[in-house]
Amino acid sequence: MLHQPAAAVMERLLYLHNSSSSRMSHHPYDPWDTNTSTVTTSDLSPDESVNPWDIILCVTGTIMACENAIVIAILFYTPTLRAPMFILIGSLALADLLAGVGLIVNFIVLYVFNNEVATLSSAGLLLASFSASVCSLLAITVDRYLSLYNALTYHTERTLTFTYLMILLLWALCICIGLLPIMGWNCVREQSSCSVLKPVTKNNAAVLAVSFLLLFALMMQLYLQICRIAFRHAQQIAVQHQFMATSQASSTRKGVSTLSLILGTFALCWIPFAVYSLVADSSYPMVYTYSLVLPAACNSVINPIIYAFRNPDIQKSLWLSCCGCLPPRFLSGPRTSSDV
Repeated sequence: MLHQPAAAVMERLLYLHNSSSSRMSHHPYDPWDTNTSTVTTSDLSPDESVNPWDIILCVTGTIMACENAIVIAILFYTPTLRAPMFILIGSLALADLLAGVGLIVNFIVLYVFNNEVATLSSAGLLLASFSASVCSLLAITVDRYLSLYNALTYHTERTLTFTYLMILLLWALCICIGLLPIMGWNCVREQSSCSVLKPVTKNNAAVLAVSFLLLFALMMQLYLQICRIAFRHAQQIAVQHQFMATSQASSTRKGVSTLSLILGTFALCWIPFAVYSLVADSSYPMVYTYSLVLPAACNSVINPIIYAFRNPDIQKSLWLSCCGCLPPRFLSGPRTSSDV
């Protein structure tokens, strides 16, 4: 077996090359096609090299996992960060961490364990984690709105209970969404019904895309209300303390710019892919799907920067954990109510 004649070896190599060329010409490589044999790294020929887009997504997932693991570690080991806002940030970080792990697992499934169970499990993990990420962003928006609308009663046990209940319902819903592919809501047996994200069907992808657009509309409405409340608070403070009008106006502008950054980043990352999921199907070139999935995944890379690392309390904990000291800028006064 280890010492075959040269002619037999050449014949075997020609057979492998011809069969590979035949598959590539008649059946383009589809990593979600479970009718093909299991692909391992040792079976990859030069014609079946690893897709660069998959490598980029795997690297992005690794960065996502590392970033959000840092956020979760800071929140877990800092007892003072137990307010509802930080609990929701922790939920977002956990969702994005799982999304990063899901991208890594998806890469392994595509090129090492390409079978039906692994494919559906990987798809379910990605669906559940990204759904939890989007829902956590909505929960953070609701929390910010309530913190301004009910400023006097916000810091109570009732708010903490409501936060835990919201997170529990959020994750229960997202886990159910993640179980759909394994429970039969997939296109493994009927390739013509596949969406741009195999093995999710076109109907399921359309429902998820419409739900996402509705969630974004709700987030935008809540942030508009937050801006109105913040401006009203700033005007009231300015009337009572004329000498503080300039600082209040500056703080309000900073808050509005933060909200614009949040909504703008979220819209640029997710809306193109959501709209594409509504109009496209599996017959469209995969390069379009990859080019729109990557920005959506990058939103989970940006989330820790916007929601965690820009937060002064988390920054303090990070500085204390890394070097045991605080920069002078953390000695300034607390934020005002208009600094949303």
